[in-house]
Amino acid sequence: MPALIEEGRAKVNLTLKVVGRRVDGFHDLESVVAFADCADRLTLEPGSALSLAMSGPLADACGDTSDNLVLKAARLLGEQVVDLKVGHFTLEKVLPVAAGIGGGSADAAAALRLLARLNELSLDDSRIMAVALQTGADVPVCVASRACDMTGVGEGLLPLDLPKMPCVLVNPRVPVATKNVFKALGLRHGELLIGATDVMMQAPSWPEGHAVDDWIAALKRGTNDLEAPAARIEPVISEVLSALRAAKAVRLARMSGSGATCFAIFETDADAEAAGEKLRADHPRWWMHAGTLS
Repeated sequence: MPALIEEGRAKVNLTLKVVGRRVDGFHDLESVVAFADCADRLTLEPGSALSLAMSGPLADACGDTSDNLVLKAARLLGEQVVDLKVGHFTLEKVLPVAAGIGGGSADAAAALRLLARLNELSLDDSRIMAVALQTGADVPVCVASRACDMTGVGEGLLPLDLPKMPCVLVNPRVPVATKNVFKALGLRHGELLIGATDVMMQAPSWPEGHAVDDWIAALKRGTNDLEAPAARIEPVISEVLSALRAAKAVRLARMSGSGATCFAIFETDADAEAAGEKLRADHPRWWMHAGTLS
């Protein structure tokens, strides 16, 4: 059987509200999630044994392959599906690690899609989504790899009609551990940031249709509650945001996830390309991608 290929697209949190911290220690979130047109590439060659090899410009940043989420997801699925067909994965890594854009989660989701194809499983199979959530909070939204309003600890997914928007993604090549950012946020177990009535009664409302102006206006009313604590841990995040906000024709700039990757949305593709070129010239050590979000 020929090799199977999937892409793990970068996940971008356009908004991220921390609702509170559960008594079990996990944080409830509400986030508008989009996906960029930059991605890792995962190949599966069917075989009798499960294995993983790394390639690509950022492969060395991934650490020990035995800890990779690709293998974790595959092993967990093997516990759910009798006689699961597996094989040799090759991951071409181009997205930065510990960067707030779900690179590892997108890779794990790509692995689940590949294994679903190999084993003739539907992506709606309850075992696929259960394993996705068990692998990591961002993995379920990455399985479908489409814009969603994500709630809870990643299990609530409401598809959104998000238009394509020109963007620039910037990572200063500084890894940020998510657990450290939540620790800096400082919520106690069982503490809510908004009232219980708000949690139950105020469901998020987002524009219907593809009017970019409506979406930009709605997104500007949101925030990323992790931006301030992440910037306290890594002040370079503030430098990245300042550089993006100073770019010509920028409409919105914000940090994604727990950082340190930040994004900016622009008027046109040409504006995004021009901003990307200037940022590359001014900050040659930063990782950067100019493209689209959708």
